[in-house]
This record gives sequence, structure tokens and C-alpha cells, in this order.
Amino acid sequence: MWVTGTAGVGKSTVCAALRSRGHLAIDADWEGYNRWVDRRSGEIVADPPYPVPAGWLDRYAWRIIRAKVEALVERAREETAFLCGYVENEEEVRDLFELVVCLVADAETIRDRLQTRATNAFGRHPEELAAALDLAERIEAMYRSRRATIIDARRPAEDVADAVLAAAARVADRSAPAR
Repeated sequence: MWVTGTAGVGKSTVCAALRSRGHLAIDADWEGYNRWVDRRSGEIVADPPYPVPAGWLDRYAWRIIRAKVEALVERAREETAFLCGYVENEEEVRDLFELVVCLVADAETIRDRLQTRATNAFGRHPEELAAALDLAERIEAMYRSRRATIIDARRPAEDVADAVLAAAARVADRSAPAR
């Protein structure tokens, strides 16, 4: 299952909540599934500048590595795996997921979370914050059109994790063999 949403909706927090309950939950941003790539040259950027200079996010893309996701799918044949993150090239891996869940929140919640979180600095810089808020305006409609499950992430992380697990259970029930 792919758990996605813009920066600041709580993907990493929900991932940690799922993991603490014993589920196979991977934070794609922090566990080597994603990387910065130069859109022009395709060159991988190991250490992006911080703060990013003006225009940096226009030139560089946060992209997922398909081979890593394929390996996770293979590893999780007998259980539900939750891969949490947001990438620009999601269409390259979407076919690997039985379910896509998009976490959404209003601009005020996202702004507050990005400006106060201690786990990473992305979103504190004005260009990063603007990019996150711009995506937040469009993301729910975009994922509804892709038939994703939409979950309000303004609620406490444990409640959001419960909703993610409920969505996963509905998929498991539909794909279970009839008796």
C-alpha cells in the first residue's frame, strides 16, 4: 500500500505509528527509496543544498526508485506493506500497489506542522513551504481522480493510522478467496 500526501500531512508519523503496531511500514523518504534527481541531466544529487536556492525545486525532482519498491513487494508477499512518501514520479510505481491512500490537511495545519516539526527541515524554507502548500491545494482532487482513498490527516496520528489500517482491511477483504 502506498501512503502519500504533501509535506506536513504526517506520512512519517503515521508510518512510525504503523511500525509501532508491528506492521511492515517503510518511510520512503528516510529509508533510501527516494532521491533527488536533476530533471535536465538525470544526475542524482546526494547532498542537496540547504536552504535550497530560488528555483532549485523547479530543476530537481524527488523521485522513487522502482527497483527498491519491486524488492519490497517481493519481500511482503504474505503481509501488507505500507510504503509512505510522496514523489513526483509515482506513476512509475503505482502499478505495484493494491491501494493508494492520500493523507490530506488544510493549509493552516500543513504550514504549522512544517514550521514547527523537529524531525526534518523540509518546508521551513519559503520555497519549500510554497511548494507544499501549492500541492496541498491540488492533491485531494488529483488523488480522487486516481480512485485513491482519501484520509483527513488533521486528526491525531493514531486515528489516521487506524483509518489507514481500515482501508487496508477493506482491500484484503475484497481480494480474499471466496469460501
